[in-house]
Amino acid sequence: MPAPDAYDDLGDLGAPPRSPRRVVSLVPSLTEAVAVTAPGLLVGATDYCTHPADLDVPRVGGSKYPSVAAVLELAPDLVLANEEENRAEDVAALRAAGIPVWVTAPRTLAQAFTSLGRMLAVCDLGRPQWWDEARKAWAPTFDGAPPRVRAVVPVWRRPWMALGRDTFAGDVLAHLGVGNLLAGHADRYPRLSVEELRALGPDLVVLPDEPYRFTAGDGPEEFPGVRAALVSGRHLTWYGPSLVEARDALERQIHG
Repeated sequence: MPAPDAYDDLGDLGAPPRSPRRVVSLVPSLTEAVAVTAPGLLVGATDYCTHPADLDVPRVGGSKYPSVAAVLELAPDLVLANEEENRAEDVAALRAAGIPVWVTAPRTLAQAFTSLGRMLAVCDLGRPQWWDEARKAWAPTFDGAPPRVRAVVPVWRRPWMALGRDTFAGDVLAHLGVGNLLAGHADRYPRLSVEELRALGPDLVVLPDEPYRFTAGDGPEEFPGVRAALVSGRHLTWYGPSLVEARDALERQIHG
């Protein structure tokens, strides 16, 4: 019987039988985590894996629609995936072809650090310096304190979608004193009209530059009279080395 630590965040057997030598990552944040820690281990990534900036590996398509054939051609002994970013059918196809797939699924900052630690252990990478630095950066929290502002957080437009319950990004914002007005919604990413979002009466609208690229001229105009914070989607939604600088970056962008 496999050891308990051989099972990924979803409880599926995801660890390879031995330390991997060839890893393909379908998740930008995990790509960065592996590439920063052990550059030679990564042999493939998606088109959306933009960090590190000098990343030079074969690309296998997008996160939602990677080419399973392209992944298999790279002969990985481990593929890294995420419950939200990657489709279950692609994970199943890779596993059916005999490729171990490790799926992450953190929904809080604490879970992200645990998930990263387990993923790094599966890749036989130990506990890199950036992991400790990120933990230290996020040690002071607002747990138990009232939020400083009440916000809505759109993540898509046409149609409008926003952060709802149980999301990693929502928990990151909570640690920064931002109360998500949709945190109690039944859906994790509710589809609401912009009129419904405005009717919630937010003090702040948080507009990340990914997955939808909100800009100064595309988004804030829909929330007249409400302060808008344009934030880095990488710092809000990625879990990996970006967490080292994310707290300071988001504090500046949200609270000034």
